[in-house]
Amino acid sequence: MGQKLNKKTLDNIIEEMRNVIEKSQDDVFHINEEALQERARLEQELEETRISVKKYVSYVDELSEKVKQFKQRLSIVSKEFNIYSEIDIKKVYEETSSLQTELAIAEQEEKTLRQKRDDLERRIIRLNSTIEHAHNISKKVSVVLNYLYDDFGQVQEELELAQEKQELTLRVIEAQEIERKRLSREIHDGPAQMLANILIRSEIVDLAFREEDINQALKEMESIRENVRISLEEVRRIIYDLRPMSLDDLGLFPVVEKHINTMADYYDVDIKFHVLGKKQRLIPSYEVAIFRIIQEALQNAINHANPKRVSVAIEIKPEQINVLVRDNGDGFDPTEEKKESFGIIGMKERVELINGVFTIDTEKGKGTTIRINLPYNSPVE
Repeated sequence: MGQKLNKKTLDNIIEEMRNVIEKSQDDVFHINEEALQERARLEQELEETRISVKKYVSYVDELSEKVKQFKQRLSIVSKEFNIYSEIDIKKVYEETSSLQTELAIAEQEEKTLRQKRDDLERRIIRLNSTIEHAHNISKKVSVVLNYLYDDFGQVQEELELAQEKQELTLRVIEAQEIERKRLSREIHDGPAQMLANILIRSEIVDLAFREEDINQALKEMESIRENVRISLEEVRRIIYDLRPMSLDDLGLFPVVEKHINTMADYYDVDIKFHVLGKKQRLIPSYEVAIFRIIQEALQNAINHANPKRVSVAIEIKPEQINVLVRDNGDGFDPTEEKKESFGIIGMKERVELINGVFTIDTEKGKGTTIRINLPYNSPVE
């Protein structure tokens, strides 16, 4: 861009940028509206499912009591051959068997409803995250639009900054879409597959009960329990990645330490964690931002740098917080633009939102060091 832009050309560029960003704002608004409507529908369905679960719990309890009574009666009838005829015994046996079958079906239906309820709750959690992201993006787009409508002094500098803002916003949207696809893939390959397997095995249990093959039924039920346990662990891991619930209760430092220990065990990487200064509760927005930055930095290092050791340090000063994440991995050439450097973009954006400074030092074969310096004056007591 060696030659200066005339006013007409600049106005055309600005107008085109306005149109693009306003369209993006409309798209985000529609995404948010659709998510709100979907959440309302799911909440209604969840409430109905919860009511059905309660009904089936009562029904199963009632059937269980009946089965118990009929088993006692069957025991009495079976022992008193001199009082009860073979027809009477057979009748009581058939009634008991029928009740047991009915109970098994009711228990399976109750389990299915519980799984549906849990799935609806997870979907609502994901929708809440989508709504929050859409709201945040909308705010950022509004900032860009307001900027574009301000007086444009020093034309070339302002235009370059506006273009960077537009590119950043579009990259954030693209990165968000990639994250949605990743979550969708994780859920499809993990819990969804497990639930499908559980459904198949539940049908086998039902068939075994019908054929009175108790051993096979118990074996399949044990397998179902194991699948449910694994699915639950996967769901909890995915939810934790989206938003660690303990962050609000325990604060930043215990949650970071737990996350580091989990990643170290899972990926078999030596990760050290150090805190300098007083461990205190911080402003919630700072705790979330710092946790997400550390989470993203660790994930980037493990996924792309193949490190043997990673060091994470948080330093609390009276008017500043410093964060350092250093690995001894492959490193990279920072002058080479990478198409999928969304992790670095996201970290940088989070730091800039709280007026911090983000720097990254790296070189091929010599690891990577990420430093964040955040101004901080208002600790929460």
